[in-house]
Formats: sequence, structure tokens, C-alpha cells
Amino acid sequence: MFIETEGTPNPATLKFLPGRDVMGAAGTADFTSAEAAGRSPLATRLFGLPGVARVFLGNDFVTVTQTDAADWRDLRPQVLAAIADHYLSGAPVLEGLSEAGLDEDFDPADGEIVDQIKELLDTRVRPAVAGDGGDIVFRGFREGVVKLHLQGACSGCPSSRATLKHGVENMLRHYVPEVVAVEQVEA
Repeated sequence: MFIETEGTPNPATLKFLPGRDVMGAAGTADFTSAEAAGRSPLATRLFGLPGVARVFLGNDFVTVTQTDAADWRDLRPQVLAAIADHYLSGAPVLEGLSEAGLDEDFDPADGEIVDQIKELLDTRVRPAVAGDGGDIVFRGFREGVVKLHLQGACSGCPSSRATLKHGVENMLRHYVPEVVAVEQVEA
């Protein structure tokens, strides 16, 4: 099995492309600890490696974030082997259906605006963010402020704040005049 590896804007995170679906149409899954990864045999296998701090599963990629003490020269081959072993085992990537995400916080009267925001995020932002090994999830819209959650390589990335403020916020404000700001939220 050939697995491609790509760097991401976050130096602590690498993107692994196994050449097949990881989550496919099921969405994404972000695991910040071994305990949180319990429903994913793949993420559990990766957290079993010393030096893994975070695992994000995208539609056709896996991003792994290393701990501060880890070194990619040692960790990268171990991650490649763990991903290959997982797919050879035939185990599922994720067991059971994904639990419902956190509730979105917005006034139902703003439904049309929220639909515009989500459409722009899905068509213009998420593909670019996925290309960098992460995802961006809509969490709410109140009083002109869009609340977004960054996952995968984007979480903790040094350039994520600039991406949100100068990229996403400017684009949303341009197309949706009701948007005045964008804020990052955790989970």
C-alpha cells in the first residue's frame, strides 16, 4: 500500500493520503486524545504510537499532530506503518454512526443568512482547509459574529488566526453584509 505524505501549514502536523476513503461522505472526526479515540480503531492505533498528540480523519486523508517532544524523522515511518496495518486488517475506520455534533447557535430568523454562510464555507473555505489537512465547522451566528471551530491540522496552527481574520472573515463580510466578524471557538 502506497501512502502519500504532505506537509501542512502547521509544522507539528503531517497529512497522510492512503489513496482510499478514510471517512468518505461520513464527514470528519477529530480526536484530541487516546481516550476520545475509543470509537475509531484507526485513531486508537495511531495514539498507540509514542509522540502522537492529535488525529484528524478527513474524507480521504488522515492528519497526525506530534507532541513537542516527538520528531517526524522517527514518527513518520511509524504512522505510515500503522495506517497501512489498519487498512490491511480490514477493521473499520470508525465504529457506529457519528454522534450528532454540537448544536449550532443562531436565531431561526437568521436562517437565510446562516444558509449563505454555510454555502460559502462549504464551497470556498472547506476545500482549501481540507487541502491543508483540516476542517472548519460552523458553530453559530449571533449579532453579526460567525463562530467557527477549526479541526485537524488547522487546530493550533500558527497561521489559523490570520486565516480566520484575513481570509474567512473578509470573504464572508464581502458576500454576506450581515457578517461583522468571525471568531474561533473550541468544540
